[in-house]
Amino acid sequence: MKLSTASGALVLVSLGRSALAGAKYTLCEHIAGEGFYDSFNFEAIVDPTHGRVNYVDEETAVKLGLTFTIGNTFVLRADDTTVLSPNGTGRNSVRIRSNNLYTTHVAVFDILHMPEGCGEADWPDSGEVDIVEGANNVIPNQSTLHTSPNCTIPTSGVNQLGTTIHADCDATVDYNEGCAVQLTEDDNSFGPNFNQHGGGWYAMERTDNYISVWFWERGDISAPWDIVSGAHTVHTKHWGTPAAHFPNTNCNLADHFGPNNIIINLTFCGDWAGNSALYNASGCPFTCVDYVNNNPAAFANAYFAFSSINIYT
Repeated sequence: MKLSTASGALVLVSLGRSALAGAKYTLCEHIAGEGFYDSFNFEAIVDPTHGRVNYVDEETAVKLGLTFTIGNTFVLRADDTTVLSPNGTGRNSVRIRSNNLYTTHVAVFDILHMPEGCGEADWPDSGEVDIVEGANNVIPNQSTLHTSPNCTIPTSGVNQLGTTIHADCDATVDYNEGCAVQLTEDDNSFGPNFNQHGGGWYAMERTDNYISVWFWERGDISAPWDIVSGAHTVHTKHWGTPAAHFPNTNCNLADHFGPNNIIINLTFCGDWAGNSALYNASGCPFTCVDYVNNNPAAFANAYFAFSSINIYT
């Protein structure tokens, strides 16, 4: 899954800034329930990651039950009933993009459920922040930057709870692996574990000096009050050490990121989840494409349920 922020150009400078520097932000957008349909547009486009997926427009998604609301909960899901023809289009699914663009800001995602299953990948170009990036139920989550060349992150000495597993953010090399931090401090940050605990909160702070990502699972007593309550103002200084921290030490983030959208999408296979080495290593059966084609019921839990998204500036 990629719950990411992507820009049409895409994000960060200044040495020696602490991950706990923080700042105060004020709520500018609260998105919940039916409000998602006003704040996002559905993109019926060819999947940029070459997945076994067919993104449909909003009208089709509503008709097929791939999106709906229950009270303030907003749901996005993939088809879980159709056996696909090997020569036909991919599995019907959804990709949505925020109408608004953001620069320096904080985004807080209250997520009740995220997609799970073999072959699925949740993904939100020129510069991209993937807050939640995972595939094939492999834990934990990783947060990743994808940029133009000449952007790297430190592999040590970073004030973060997670573990840096790849330092080069350049999307043109290493199969667009990006610079990634695994949230090794919490195996409940992704997939079935995340869902079994009732989800949780992801938050991202973007500045011209750093990008930071936090995660608190549902019921975590350390979760800040302003996160849990959806407060009108938040102060990231009080949130503790981030799960992932991307400083501008070796990357002029302002040069590599522009104003960004929020993109939420659910794809199958493709460049990453369908990579044979990754797919087989995760213990998934058959080939990725064959599995997605022939096992629709396996995707009954391939859905997002959002309680809200709050944007602060």
